[in-house]
Amino acid sequence: MHSGTTEEHVIGKGAAGKRVICIGGGPAGLTAAYLLSQRGIAVTVLEADTHYLGGISKTVSHKGFLCDIGGHRFFSKSGEVTRLWNEILDEDFIKRPRKSRIYYNKKFFDYPLKASNALFNLGIIESMLCVLSYFKWALLPVKNPANFEEWVSNRFGRRLFSIFFKSYTEKVWGMKCSEISADWAAQRIKGLSLWSAVKNALFTRGSGGGEVIKTLIDSFHYPRKGPGMMWDSAGRKIIRQGGEIKMGHRVVRLRRLEAGWEVVSRTGDGGEACHTADHVISSAPIRELVAGIEPALPPAATAAAQALNYRDFLIVGLVVKDRRLFDDNWIYIHDPAVQVGRIQNFKSWSPGMVPDAERSEKNCYGMEYFCLEDDTLWRSEDDKLIKLAGDELVALDLAQPGDVADGFVVRQKKAYPVYDDLYAQNVETVRRALVQDCPGLHLVGRNGMHKYNNQDHAMMTAMLTVENIVAGKTVYDVWKVNQDAEYHEEETAADKGGRMVPGKA
Repeated sequence: MHSGTTEEHVIGKGAAGKRVICIGGGPAGLTAAYLLSQRGIAVTVLEADTHYLGGISKTVSHKGFLCDIGGHRFFSKSGEVTRLWNEILDEDFIKRPRKSRIYYNKKFFDYPLKASNALFNLGIIESMLCVLSYFKWALLPVKNPANFEEWVSNRFGRRLFSIFFKSYTEKVWGMKCSEISADWAAQRIKGLSLWSAVKNALFTRGSGGGEVIKTLIDSFHYPRKGPGMMWDSAGRKIIRQGGEIKMGHRVVRLRRLEAGWEVVSRTGDGGEACHTADHVISSAPIRELVAGIEPALPPAATAAAQALNYRDFLIVGLVVKDRRLFDDNWIYIHDPAVQVGRIQNFKSWSPGMVPDAERSEKNCYGMEYFCLEDDTLWRSEDDKLIKLAGDELVALDLAQPGDVADGFVVRQKKAYPVYDDLYAQNVETVRRALVQDCPGLHLVGRNGMHKYNNQDHAMMTAMLTVENIVAGKTVYDVWKVNQDAEYHEEETAADKGGRMVPGKA
C-alpha cells in the first residue's frame, strides 16, 4: 500500500456527519458499506439487481441447486481480507480441497503440473519437444513482451503455449492472444513458469517455506452454500449497523454539486430516485459511470471511457445424473471443437450446493460460455443453450445421452474488463480527469477500476477507500495496490501487524 502521490487531494473534513453512496452491491461495494456502517457513517448501497447481492460473486438458486457464477476460491495472502471474511461469515465457512485440470485431446492434465501425468498424456516425443521449446524461449526470449502470446511463450515455450493457453484464452476474450495485453498474463499467472510448476510437482512445500504461488494452492475456504452466502450476510449486517441497501436501483446519472454529489437511480418500474451524498464509491463499469457524469468530463476522458471494452459471460447450469466422471472444482476445456470454455462441478465446490448431496444421484455442472451482449450465443433462447451445453458435455465424454434432467441459464454482463492494447492508457486518462474534476468520487473493484482482479483485491481497494474517507484525505492511493500488475496482493505491514499502515507495500 502506498500513500498519496502528487495528485493527492483533500476529500473532506473527516467522516463525522458525512453520507456515502456505494454504486454496486458486489464484494467491493458491500465491503465499503460494511466498514462504513460499522463506524457509524451513513451509507446507502444502490444495486441494479432486483434479487441478488454479490455481483459476479452471487449464488443463483434453481430448484435447490446452487450455482456459483465463475467459481470463487476464498484464499488471500492479505490477512486483513481473510479476517474480514471470517468476521462477515462467522459460520458455514468450510475448507475444501482444490482440484482443477485441463481437458486437452480427450485427456485430463493435472494442474498443478505432475511430471508423470504430463509425460504420459503428451507422450515422450511431444514432451521432449515441449522441453526443447521451453529452453529455446528461455535462452532467446522476446525482450519487453507486449502481448499475452509473447509473455507466456517466454515463460513456458511456444509449444506449451499452443497446447495449454491459446485455445482457452481466445475463447475467453474472443480475440487473438497477440492482441491481448501482456498485463493480463502478468496478473493472472503471477510467479508461475514451467520451472516453478515443475518444482511444485517434485518438491513438497513446507509450512514455513517460501512464497506460495496462489495458482498452485491445494485447498481454500468456501461458504457452504456458495459465495453469495458471504455477501447476503454482509447485507444483513450492513442493515443492522444502520446502513441502507436499495435493490433494483440502476444508477443513470451523477451530478456534481457545489459540495458533494446527486445520484439518480432508475427503478424497475421506470421511475427515478434521487440521492445526495458527500462521497460516492463506485464499482460500476467505468464506461457506464463516465457516461452519466454531469457536467461531462473533458472530451478526451469521455472518449477514453467509451473506448474501454468488456467481455460478457453466461453459464448454463445442467442438472445431471452423477456418474462421478470427474471430481474437480472445475476443468478448463482446451478443445476448439466445442464452445464451452470451462466446466464447474458444484458438488465438488461444496456438498451444500446440491440438495441432499449424500443421497442424491444428481449433480449440477456449470457450463461456462464467453460472449458479447449482441452476439448469437448471448441472444439464444434458454432451451437452445441448454441443449447446446448438454450436447457438448456428451461430446466431451463427460456425460451420456439422456443424463441431463434439467437446466437453467444465468447471463452476466460485463463480467471481464478487456485488456487490449490501449486499455491502460484509456484508464489512466479517465483516472486523471476524475482526480481533477470529481472530488469525492472513488473507484473500486473489478469494473470500477477496469482491473481483472479477484474479490480479495476488490475488497482491499474498498477497505483503503474507507480509510481515506474516514481520514478526510487521500492516505492511500488505491491505484497503487498491485502497482506492478501482479495477480494477487503481496503481504503488507497490515497483514503482519493486523492493521493497515500507509506508505508500506
